[in-house]
Amino acid sequence: MQRKGIASLLQYRFLFEELVKRDFKKKYKRTILGMGWSMLSPLLMLLVMKVVFEQFFGRTMNHYTTYLFCGLLTYQWFAESTNSGMRSLFGNATIFSKVNVPKYLFLFSANVQVFINFTLTFCIFLAFCAIDHVAFTWRFFCLIYPILTLLLFNVGVGMVLSALFVFFRDIDYLWSVASLLTMYGSAIFYSTERFSPKLQLIFAFNPVYRHIAYIREIVLAGTVPSLATHLALLGFALVAFLAGAFMYKHYNTKFLYYV
Repeated sequence: MQRKGIASLLQYRFLFEELVKRDFKKKYKRTILGMGWSMLSPLLMLLVMKVVFEQFFGRTMNHYTTYLFCGLLTYQWFAESTNSGMRSLFGNATIFSKVNVPKYLFLFSANVQVFINFTLTFCIFLAFCAIDHVAFTWRFFCLIYPILTLLLFNVGVGMVLSALFVFFRDIDYLWSVASLLTMYGSAIFYSTERFSPKLQLIFAFNPVYRHIAYIREIVLAGTVPSLATHLALLGFALVAFLAGAFMYKHYNTKFLYYV
């Protein structure tokens, strides 16, 4: 199965590259700054959240700007990736309804475009860490792990959402509410230490929060998270990806009848 998927990806490499280029052109069409918005948008959001929440949550917290940036950067990647992934299949119905191509190519191309945006913003985040006098250590290389698991998790969730969106357009509205709940439940601008152990257990089942907490522990605490945390992130990623792969395989032929 894995070899077959890789072979298909190589076979349709040209189409995949063209889809990525098209997504970039479509997103930044008729904009003055172009890709500059990929970096400016999270910075403006960071500024707004810092002004609004720093007086309430940041007075007693060291490196609050970096703390806030960790959460915002991770959540925005998740939100943008899953939202674009949700529409990737239905938005390319005119292609796969006429030509027999692997349908996951559309979702993968959308995720590549979002991942490049995230990478650019991540470089700015590292610059902010330096400005905020955060100590850089060898542990920063461990950030590769949550980036890879969140990438796999985003792809998996996107596959599930895109499959459901073909059959039920209501998913668009339901996911907007779920994304909002995820944002407020991921401790982006506040600390979970003030909550009871029972409520902290609820946070532990939030994949986005666990990835944010991992990055904060590396960047701000300078320590490597526990093995249990590594296994949890891997578990979230595998469950989401396998669920998405199952839906794509199970409903592959039915997509054509609903687009």
